[in-house]
Amino acid sequence: MHPALATNLLGIDLATPVLLAAGTAGVLDEMGQQLDLSRVGAVVTKSITPEPREGNAPWRVHPTPTGMLNAVGLANPGLDKFLDEHAPRIVAMPCPVIGSIAGFCIDDFVTVAGAFDALDAMPAVELNVSCPNVHAAGDFASTPELLGELTTAVRKTLSRTKLIVKLPPITTPAPHSCVDLARAAIDAGADALTLCNTTPALMIDVRTRRPVLGAGSGGLSGPAVHAPVVKIVHDVYRQVAADRGIPIIALGGVVNWKDAAEFVLAGASAVAVGTTLFADPRAPVKIAKGLDKWTRSQGASRPADLVGTLAQ
Repeated sequence: MHPALATNLLGIDLATPVLLAAGTAGVLDEMGQQLDLSRVGAVVTKSITPEPREGNAPWRVHPTPTGMLNAVGLANPGLDKFLDEHAPRIVAMPCPVIGSIAGFCIDDFVTVAGAFDALDAMPAVELNVSCPNVHAAGDFASTPELLGELTTAVRKTLSRTKLIVKLPPITTPAPHSCVDLARAAIDAGADALTLCNTTPALMIDVRTRRPVLGAGSGGLSGPAVHAPVVKIVHDVYRQVAADRGIPIIALGGVVNWKDAAEFVLAGASAVAVGTTLFADPRAPVKIAKGLDKWTRSQGASRPADLVGTLAQ
């Protein structure tokens, strides 16, 4: 990778500002079979809960004309198995690893966060507080108060690990917006934000008159959600994150370098690729190369120079 792509996020050195999003790259290093992980910024693990989860009944994933609908249901090996079978490989990973945490109560998040904090090779964790396809798993992002309570508890648990909070794509101001949630997370100790999780959605098989997913509704990802998330990133950056010095990791429909560049201009310090990996596992490398060329075409030396420079 071109050295100009090197990015520092929360004191973590990344080869590029392009990350692999949680839940789309396996539990840890499985994507390494298809992609040279030394050429991505970081891998975000599968969301880990204290106990193993089988996930939702099939179907769990369904294509849409402009993306993908999923209701996997936080399927994961559980904390103990992750620590025994996966965590020992982190030290050999050719890129940084960010641990994704999910749960159904504050104690769940605190338990996993404490265990991840003990892993020297894991420099940051991401709180998945906004899963739209598991009952109660997204409740912590339902109000700024609940989010603040959770973030405060996890912040107290972490002694050295950076804390990232992943928020839902709330675009309307009533009763609160993503800006309100972002402010609450930052006030409670978040070091960075990930914007945004999938959008709640429903698809119906008109022949059977049933939902196409086994769980009913699910989360929509892919190009369909990109433009709304660009606005959210812009709003959060301008209204709270920029002044507080809080970096944003943006994800939502990043298919090519132009999508990533939009996020950078809106205020993102890094971008994550998720749904696109299912169609093209090498997309993160192509996106990074495109970002590099675009950066130089803008007269800048690195993408970080263009963060939040959307002309008004």
